[in-house]
Amino acid sequence: MAASFNNSAWFYDGLSRLVYGKAIIKAQLYLISFIKPGSNILIVGGGTGWILDELTKLQPSGLQITYVEVAADMMALSRKRNTNGNKVVFINDAVENVNIAQQFDVAITPFLFDNFVEQTLKTVFDHIHPLLKSNGLWLNCDFQLTGKWWQEVLLKSMFLFFRTICGIEAGKLPEIDRCFALNSYEILDEKLFFNDFIVARVYKKQ
Repeated sequence: MAASFNNSAWFYDGLSRLVYGKAIIKAQLYLISFIKPGSNILIVGGGTGWILDELTKLQPSGLQITYVEVAADMMALSRKRNTNGNKVVFINDAVENVNIAQQFDVAITPFLFDNFVEQTLKTVFDHIHPLLKSNGLWLNCDFQLTGKWWQEVLLKSMFLFFRTICGIEAGKLPEIDRCFALNSYEILDEKLFFNDFIVARVYKKQ
């Protein structure tokens, strides 16, 4: 059974702020600062859509955004966001089920891959990869383990909670970095948050 974040739509943002403060927000704000005016952007797993508000603050018009979110309740919240002069196409489905007949300057995957086991990660990654133009930017942020004991405890608690409430399949972090490395992505920049537990990276497609 596919995971559904419909059950958590009403409290998801509040819970993340309670646990991580502003770290999750700051990680994504750091990433979207790399987006150039007039970009064609693919956002996968945008959750409640607050990132659309922030994109609009940075660039009130000229962006072409395709917003893919599998949870209908999350999508309903996203549709209410301020997009001003930016054009947004909303797609309520899992990205691997969507046939998109265009390529993008930027792909954004905020805390998406930690929901998946290795095979699903590869399926989703391989679906997004050809949608990104050569020299395009892939903006990804997620959790990582750096040897601190509390990271392992917090991560296991998080997986248990979201497996119970939302039915995610993952029970450990998949090898996200390896996917980018195997596909010859260059790391242009990165920044760590929440005492190195959250990593935001700017990848360039070769």
